[in-house]
Amino acid sequence: MKIAHISTYPPRECGIGTFTQNLLHSLVNVERKDTKPVTAFVVAISDHEQVYAYPPEVKLVIQQEQQADYLEAVNFINLSGADLCILEHEFGIYGGQNGVYILPFLHRLEIPVIVILHTVLKMPSYNEKAVLKEICKMATKVVVMSVKAMGFLDEIYGVPKEKISFIHHGVPDIHFDKLAVKKEFKLEDKKILLTFGFIGRNKGIETVIKALPGVIEKYPNALYIILGKTHPNILRHSGEEYRNYLHRLVKSLHLEDHVLFLNEFIDQQELFKYLSASDVYITPYINEAQITSGTLSYALGAGCAVISTPYWHATELLAEGRGRLFGFGNSDELATIFMELFDHPENLREIQEKAYVYGKGITWPKIGEKYEQLCSAMLAEPKNAMVRKKTIVDPLLLPPFSLAHIKRLTDDTGIIQHAKFGIPNLKEGYCLDDNARALLMVLMAYKQKKDMQALELSPIYLSYIHYMQNKDGMFRNFLSFNRNFLDEVGSEDSFGRTIWALGYLLGNAPNDAYYQTGRLVFFSAAPNFEKLQSIRSIANTMIGISYYLRSNPSDDGMTERLRKLANILIKHFEDNSTSEWKWFEPLLAYDNGMLPLALLHSAEILNDDRVQAVALASMNFLTAITMKDGYLSIIGNKEWYRKDGERSLFAQQPIDALAMVLMYHQAFHLTKAKQYLNQLYTSFMWFLGENDLRMSLYDFETKGCCDGFENDGVNRNQGAESSLAYLISHLTVLQAYDDFYKSDA
Repeated sequence: MKIAHISTYPPRECGIGTFTQNLLHSLVNVERKDTKPVTAFVVAISDHEQVYAYPPEVKLVIQQEQQADYLEAVNFINLSGADLCILEHEFGIYGGQNGVYILPFLHRLEIPVIVILHTVLKMPSYNEKAVLKEICKMATKVVVMSVKAMGFLDEIYGVPKEKISFIHHGVPDIHFDKLAVKKEFKLEDKKILLTFGFIGRNKGIETVIKALPGVIEKYPNALYIILGKTHPNILRHSGEEYRNYLHRLVKSLHLEDHVLFLNEFIDQQELFKYLSASDVYITPYINEAQITSGTLSYALGAGCAVISTPYWHATELLAEGRGRLFGFGNSDELATIFMELFDHPENLREIQEKAYVYGKGITWPKIGEKYEQLCSAMLAEPKNAMVRKKTIVDPLLLPPFSLAHIKRLTDDTGIIQHAKFGIPNLKEGYCLDDNARALLMVLMAYKQKKDMQALELSPIYLSYIHYMQNKDGMFRNFLSFNRNFLDEVGSEDSFGRTIWALGYLLGNAPNDAYYQTGRLVFFSAAPNFEKLQSIRSIANTMIGISYYLRSNPSDDGMTERLRKLANILIKHFEDNSTSEWKWFEPLLAYDNGMLPLALLHSAEILNDDRVQAVALASMNFLTAITMKDGYLSIIGNKEWYRKDGERSLFAQQPIDALAMVLMYHQAFHLTKAKQYLNQLYTSFMWFLGENDLRMSLYDFETKGCCDGFENDGVNRNQGAESSLAYLISHLTVLQAYDDFYKSDA
């Protein structure tokens, strides 16, 4: 039997990686009656482009936020000869929003899969629930480590009971003599209290520290050891803020001689020495929503007397006298339990003995046997052909996503609006339109791909927008390269595009500083929303308001603004529409897809059938004109297309293709009709040669996009507008690919 494991893996410092390594070794070493050995390999998930010196069993590495890596990995596994796959799941270790990148992987996998869930949320967000439901749907078996998790899967996620298996979290079969290790650590005269694992606010360590003064008064030889590093994700975003707080707390309570911080991620042998040396082990987590705790399992396996808050897993494992529970954040109650156990060592020994007996039943050799039995039973079952979704687009066929040209165009002021071929044209300076598009693009890139380059670029574009805002909330548009204003008030179109980007920021801000800046600029501009005359500016503004309202649905005033603007578009449609001409104007001009797109967004927010009907009617009209030959043929900007006239075929521009891509994506999001994903992909392929000239506008060398084409060929200049249109479209295709796999969840 050959098993493929998908997980984090040592030397990456991650509890799930350690779990996977233990599981793999226990399966490989299990004694099988049929004498056929178990072999295994690992596809490891790496984070934030870190490079690790993996052991030989790791055959392939997936960079967490690189979507293409997942598809390459599943092709590798399908051709590897593996009989089945074991996938460890935890929100946060897979890429995309809520780990959505694992869905296309599972849908392409051609062998049975066991999914081991390390977290099952009682109150998941919409996306968390959708992703986990789809994962469980594709799994052959789902393994959880607590009885409560089984109930959640049944009641909340609708997973069939017969698909769920309960197997305890395994613990290493390692034991040391307590007196010997205490002597080794020179702690033989101490009463050792221990907490280990990654450090973070949710661990509640301050509760233990606050309980110590009264204990130490009677037992001055008590020592609390806090063993573990700050969690890498917390370290990236908050640094050592929590650890520093704990140090200050220790100092304020004069506990410096009674609290020891060991900022290490140690191996299992060393860890079990500390567990064996401890008199009491504490897990003081601050709320009940902990469905699995590896540290708690380890403590039981080592025969520790455990005191814990009553989170879900602790309530189960410490039942029948295997430990003691105290209230969340209740330092006084914890101190009382400490004193009781130290005053009555026979009670302490009784708890330790019960824990030891229980722990013997969950050692990795025994847990490995259970997994081997599960794997063998799965492979013995008749193989049912798995129904696969027919993919709309294969991301492996797209050019790699790259910000190289955008970085080339960007300086510390903003993004340069034009280029001579692939070189920034500094003579033309900057404009608000492009900096707004750039902000939108990098926010999308960071949200979807956790691209750190995108995060670093975002404050440049946001600060440009802020700088260009006038006191009345309107914006200037153009700025020369030497930073001189070139206009007093910019176009309404530039205003609308800026509100679109700011609205997206308010719904998807990477941090609070960006959110607060965006909110300031957005609401300074808001009094001008009703003054807009251009229907494209109105449309762009409506999209921005819609993004804002998705995260602020209770803002009734902004909802009514959106409704008024939607009614303006609808009136334009009704005034100009005939049985043959379903449009907002007597001509099709530029950026046409933005008008139905705005109504599609509004229909979702307002839940208004009339708005949706006009959106779909106008979209279908535009589709009939631009898609009639099976590829996207954009209305040219040379003369446009007037009712009862001839349509202009050239000059076609990338922003029009972008509008079509976004329009079809929102149509799918609203209706779940798969045809819109096909039309989205057809629109995107306009950039890559599926167009009237059959020429690609994307430059594979510079990673930029050409500015459009005339009847005699491609305009080889690669300005900001065209390159940003391509990149936003590229990100939308990838998002649509993820949405496709979530659509039946």
